[in-house]
Amino acid sequence: MEEAIVNSNLITDHISYMDLFVLVVWASIFVFLAFKFIQAICLVPTKSAYVVERLGKYRCTLEAGFHMLLPFIDRVAFVQDLKEETIDVPPQECFSRDEVNVEVDGVIYIQIVDSVKASYGITDYRFAAMQLAQTTTRSVIGTLDLDRTFEERDIISAKVVEVLDKAGESWGIRVHRYEIKNITPPLTVKNAMELQVNAERERRAILAKSLGDKASRINRSEGLMTEMINISEGEKQRQINSAEGKASEILAIAQATGDSIAKIAEAISQPGGQKALEMQLSEQYLQQMAGLNQTNRKVILPANLLDFSSWLKTLGL
Repeated sequence: MEEAIVNSNLITDHISYMDLFVLVVWASIFVFLAFKFIQAICLVPTKSAYVVERLGKYRCTLEAGFHMLLPFIDRVAFVQDLKEETIDVPPQECFSRDEVNVEVDGVIYIQIVDSVKASYGITDYRFAAMQLAQTTTRSVIGTLDLDRTFEERDIISAKVVEVLDKAGESWGIRVHRYEIKNITPPLTVKNAMELQVNAERERRAILAKSLGDKASRINRSEGLMTEMINISEGEKQRQINSAEGKASEILAIAQATGDSIAKIAEAISQPGGQKALEMQLSEQYLQQMAGLNQTNRKVILPANLLDFSSWLKTLGL
């Protein structure tokens, strides 16, 4: 009897464990199914694209928004970011055309334009773009001299962008630009370039100083020339003015003399004019004779000082 009761309890406990196990299994299945249904709900953010596969085959690309997938059948295979991104190109050693080893690094700006090609066209488009940028940079720098590598950065960048764009058509990416960050030559070459730059700077300073001295000398000589020209023009104008003044003076004196002579002649032609002239001359003669003893000058006199009438006859008066 006791054995039957024990066996009954054992059977009851076994059934309880079985029920608990079944319950756990069904609960796990329910949780798994719930997780799969929740996982089938896709909320795609802006500037993102989800590449969906159905039973291992590409089905569609989900753009931004709400989407519902079929559980157990559809899955998101790739999540692509459509925003522009930057990829650092590590430093690498390149040889220029004149056999100088330089270290070059840069940065690439790319963007996915085709999510399907970016997912299935290449394994890792970032690594591929970086490698292609490095190889293209080496090939372009190999065609340039060292001095031109610092001047032709735009040419190097444009060539890298051109090559990456051609390759990016099959990768589903677009390369917007490629910028070279640093071009580092060896220390010995760098020191030589610094010496060259200093020499060039000194040469330009000496040239600028000589040009300034030349310009100052030219300006001083032009100033002296202008001054001499102005002085000569002024002297010329002074002489012209002086000559014109003397000519005007002579003309005025001649005009006045002519007027006085005409008036004298007119006065002489009047009645009594002859006598008046003789009296005036006689008065002046006597005044001059009276002042002879007051001067120390030597004067030549006629033999007969009192024969004044003969003087007048000699003058035609």
